[in-house]
Amino acid sequence: MHENAYAHLKTRLAATPRTWLITGVAGFIGSNLLEALLRLDQRVVGLDNFSTGHRRNLCEVEALVPPRQWANFQFIEGDIRNPEHCRNAMLFRAPARAGTAAGLHPVDFVLHQAALGSVPRSLEDPVSTHSVNITGFLNMLVAARDAQVKTFVYAASSSTYGDHPGLPKVEDLIGKPLSPYAVTKYANELYADVFHRCYGVHAVGLRYFNVFGPRQDPNGAYAAVIPKWIAALLRHEAVCINGDGETSRDFCYVANAVQVNLLAATSEHRESASQVYNVAVGDRTTLTTLFELLRDGLLPYGVAAGTQPVYRGFRAGDVRHSQADISKAQSLLGYQPTHRIRDGLAEAMRWYVQRQQALKA
Repeated sequence: MHENAYAHLKTRLAATPRTWLITGVAGFIGSNLLEALLRLDQRVVGLDNFSTGHRRNLCEVEALVPPRQWANFQFIEGDIRNPEHCRNAMLFRAPARAGTAAGLHPVDFVLHQAALGSVPRSLEDPVSTHSVNITGFLNMLVAARDAQVKTFVYAASSSTYGDHPGLPKVEDLIGKPLSPYAVTKYANELYADVFHRCYGVHAVGLRYFNVFGPRQDPNGAYAAVIPKWIAALLRHEAVCINGDGETSRDFCYVANAVQVNLLAATSEHRESASQVYNVAVGDRTTLTTLFELLRDGLLPYGVAAGTQPVYRGFRAGDVRHSQADISKAQSLLGYQPTHRIRDGLAEAMRWYVQRQQALKA
């Protein structure tokens, strides 16, 4: 596949707008997908209940795109655990504008991002995690099947690899799940495969590996490591590392995740449909190295160069090492990561800092 597959796709979409549904649209990845699609003049339906997403993320996107593009967004406040909400989201209801009549546009592609993330959250409350991630997922699959959408792309997870020791992680080799969250994400893959076999639904799973970037929430008990540590450093608080610091992850900037979502939804490659793909960059960064990158990147913002982390016990349910083999997404989707961890941090750091300053104001 051509190495500029994503550039060609963006040109094609801008010329022939389609209709998209993003669940979890007010969340971190969902709002980045919304921004990218609106910039390409696509019609977008967004569904969110604000359990983990934020209205401010939608307001930020509105401030970043021209009014004519924002007018192509239709928001529905709803819950994927409610089948009626899922069905209602499968149709874009275009209002009448100057020179154009009102119209109805069935959704072509679903980007299903809504979920209750976090391994610790699932250990504390497995019932809620199951309800959203499995029951809600099934509701969305049924609604997509009934609406005959072209492709249903869903957020899978690298947690599915569980206790399999192999590195890098290859899609066909998984172990036993290590948390209720991992169980739910693996169940999503099984349901998607069955809906493909039984109903012909084209469902594509994207196993995210530690995605980070603008609009990622730095607060709360289940905040992701990068925004959480940046916030702590800016407040001159201790950064705690679970374990010995040698635990490693494949950190993936959100622009890479946006790219592969759009490629997966629109791929015309016959073998690419109803597959599961790793979404990462193929690197491995230890937590100690990550801390050093963040500390050094924050030096211009008053963080002391000699700041050191605090090491504590390993966290239950955590995988020791994680690194992706991304060759499948590269060969079947034309995916080419544009940002490695240093690139992504350089691009996102100002947002993280401004967000923290706004919280202090």
